[in-house]
Amino acid sequence: MEQHNYEVVIVGGGAAGLSAALVLGRARRKVAVVDAGAPRNAPAAHMQGFLSRDGMPPAEFLAAGRDELTGYGVEIVNESVVKVEPGFVVHLSSGDTMSARRILLTTGVIDDLPELPGVRERWGRDLLHCPYCHGWEVRDQQLGVLGTHPGAVMHAQLVRQWSDDVVFFPHTLAVSAAERAELEARSIRVVEGEVVGLVVEDDQLTGVSLADGRVVARTAVFIRPRNIPRPDGVLTGLSVELNGEGVVAADRDGHTSVPGVSAAGNVVDPRGSVIAAAGAAATAAMAINADLVREDVQRGASKYNPSLGITR
Repeated sequence: MEQHNYEVVIVGGGAAGLSAALVLGRARRKVAVVDAGAPRNAPAAHMQGFLSRDGMPPAEFLAAGRDELTGYGVEIVNESVVKVEPGFVVHLSSGDTMSARRILLTTGVIDDLPELPGVRERWGRDLLHCPYCHGWEVRDQQLGVLGTHPGAVMHAQLVRQWSDDVVFFPHTLAVSAAERAELEARSIRVVEGEVVGLVVEDDQLTGVSLADGRVVARTAVFIRPRNIPRPDGVLTGLSVELNGEGVVAADRDGHTSVPGVSAAGNVVDPRGSVIAAAGAAATAAMAINADLVREDVQRGASKYNPSLGITR
C-alpha cells in the first residue's frame, strides 16, 4: 500500500471535476482527480448547450479535458474512492491512500429511474430528462412526459415549448384540478392509466404502453427522475450535510458543512447542465485556492516574531 500527498484531491472526473482541476492546476497546486469512469451522461450520444462544444459526444469531451490537464501536472487516478477520513486521508479501491489539504466532491448523482420495461434501455436515447439538453433534437415530434415526480407537471409545461403534440401520463402521480387546467390551457393532453412500459420497434421508441392494453404513439418521452447521491462511503464518511432534496448542501463558493471539504456540480445541483456544473466547479476551485493561500500566509506568518506586527 502506498500513500501519495496532494494539496487537493478531487473526487469525480466529470465536467465539474476536470474544470476544477484545470483551475487548480493552472494555479500550480498539486492536484489529483480520482474517477472510476462512469459519468452520468454516458448513455447520451451528444451533449448540448455547452458553448463551442455543442453536440460533442460526452466521452470525447472528457478525453479532451483529461489531455488538457496533463500539461499542468494534474494526476488522473482511474479508481474508486472507498472512503475519506477526516484529516484528510483518501482510501482507494486499490488499497492505496492519498493525503490532501482539501477535498472537492464532484461525484454527481444517480438518476433513480422507474422499474418499467424499456426505461433503462432507452435512457439517454429517446427516454430523456432535460428538455434544454434534448428538446431541440426532438422538436415537433410526438412527445410524452411520464409522471413519476412531483415536478412532472411543470416538466410537461417545459417540454411543450418544443412541440405542439405533448401527452402527459400521470401514471401513479396525483394531479390537482389546477394542474389539469394549466395543462389544458397549453393543449397538453392528459392520458390516464398506469404506464407498464415503453414500446420499441427497430431500436426506436414508438409508444407508451398502458395497463389497460392501450398504446399511445410517442417518439420520445421525458421524465424527471429523483436524483440521489452516488452510493459510496465518501459523503457518509465525511458526515457532509445534505439539503432537503438529498444532495450536498453548499454555499455559492462550494463550501460544505465540513471545513476543508467543498462540492460542486450535480452533487450540489442535479439539474445543472454540463456547462453549469463546469462553471460552478471552477468557482469552487478558485475559492479553494484562495483558502489555501490564506492558510499558507498563516503558516508563513507564524515563523516571524510577533513584534514585527505579525501575530501567531
